[in-house]
This record gives sequence, structure tokens and C-alpha cells, in this order.
Amino acid sequence: MRTLTALPLLLALPAGGALAHGGDPHGDLPRWSFDPWIMLPLMLAAGLYVCGTARLWKRAGLGRGIRPWQAGLYAAGWLALAGALTSPLHWWGEHLFTAHMIEHEVVMVVAAPLLVAGRPLGAALWAFPDGLRRRLGRPVQGALWRWLSQSGTAMLLHGLAIWLWHLPPLFDATVVHAGLHRAQHLSFLLTALLFWWALLRRAHPAAAAVHLFVTMLHTGVLGALLTFAPRVLYARQTAQAGLWGLSPLEDQQLAGLVMWVPGGIVYAAVALALVARWVRQSGLGWRDDNALRAR
Repeated sequence: MRTLTALPLLLALPAGGALAHGGDPHGDLPRWSFDPWIMLPLMLAAGLYVCGTARLWKRAGLGRGIRPWQAGLYAAGWLALAGALTSPLHWWGEHLFTAHMIEHEVVMVVAAPLLVAGRPLGAALWAFPDGLRRRLGRPVQGALWRWLSQSGTAMLLHGLAIWLWHLPPLFDATVVHAGLHRAQHLSFLLTALLFWWALLRRAHPAAAAVHLFVTMLHTGVLGALLTFAPRVLYARQTAQAGLWGLSPLEDQQLAGLVMWVPGGIVYAAVALALVARWVRQSGLGWRDDNALRAR
């Protein structure tokens, strides 16, 4: 199948005169993007994390509260997010549906879980003075946050964001409206952060594995719909596919495969890891319980 063999090659091909979001000429060569609406939040997030972690380690000791490996995971997640939103991949995504889907998957299934694993909220709070830190931390202890960070709620909100933004008229609108495009990426990132936070920080490993399995199923269904659709659903997003030697339908099929296969592999791998953790913890708990009873 031509679409299956084209994916590893299409991003290496040069593009002819393509148009960016909003219809502005973008030139012939891929380029980095330095949109202040993206760069400023990225720099703020990095600054808060570094300052907060340094302050915490100065007070509690190196590696206390936030482990060095957690800081490393946060750094990897930040780099993945920055790369997806500012590197030439973002430029490719403005002209090719497949690249746009790769960008979304990096944000939601690579950057978001790595950022969550780095304990960003605790680090960011430690960047503020003690009194202000306590006030800023109160919403995290409130009823609204507890409801939002329940695994079922987070899964539902993240799933709604994915399906809503993939409605063809709305998705095509993001190609020409920069504000909508930013809103799409922001909603994907925020709901993904909430989703992974709920699963990795709050949920029981077995419940988290179930919610990952459900997410794998419904995103797989959406990816399959794009892959096997008999006609082009995203006319504006796939309009420039010919510049890379693809038909619009082939571009749509490749985008569907990106959502369906790599994304599904990540969800399945994390679910299996959580199940293994659950089994290991259950085994330890059973032995401890029996040891206490034997005494």
C-alpha cells in the first residue's frame, strides 16, 4: 500500500511554494517558528520549574522532593513540546496533514506524560515565596480540582477535545485561523496534561490501565475512520499534499495511521507497564499481609 511506504520519506522531501496559516507565503524551505504566544509560555514554564526545583533542593537537600531523574523527564518533555511547536515539524504541519498529526501526537502522547512525570506543579509552586505558594496551592486541594483530576473525568475531557477538534469543518478552520490553531494546540496540551496527571498521579494502576485502553480504542477508531474513509474529509488541510507527491486522500490516510498505530502503541505500552506495577504491588502486599498474620 502506497500510503504505508510513504510515511518515512515524505518529511524529507522539499516543498514547492506553500502557504502558511492565514495564507501568508512561507517560502520554499522549512523553518523554525518563534511565535511569542508559544515561546513565552514555554520559557515561563521552564523558568518556574528550574527556579522552583533549585529552591526546593536548596532547602530540603539535593534530590529531595523532586528526584534528578524526574527533572530529567521534565526536561525531555519540555524539549519534545518545544520541538513539536517551534521546529520545522510545525512548518510541515501547516502544509501537510500527516505532519500536523505527528505534531499533535508528540504533544499528547510524548511531551505530556514526560512533563507530568517530572512533577511540574510542585516545582512551579516552589518558585514562589512561602505565603504566596500556599495560596496558589489551595485550588489543587479544592473540590473542583479533585473532580477534574479523577481519571474518568480527565479521560472524558481529553477524548472530547480530540474528537471535537477533528470534526472536519473545525479542523480545516485551524489551517487558516491562527487563533483557532493556538486554541487547538492549547486544548490538546492541557487536557493531555490533565489526563496523564490523573492516570500517573492519582488513579489506581488497574483503573489507569483501563482508561488507557479505552483511550487507545477510541483514538484508534478515529484513526481508522481517517485511514479508511473513501473520500477526503479535510479538503483544506490536505490541499497541498501534491507538493509532496501525495494525493489529498493519501495524506489523510497517512495522518490516520499516525494517530492509530504509534499513538496506540504508546497507550498500550503504558497500560501494560501499569498492570505490571499493579501485579507487583499486589504481590508485595499479599506477602506482607501473610507475614504479619504468621506472627
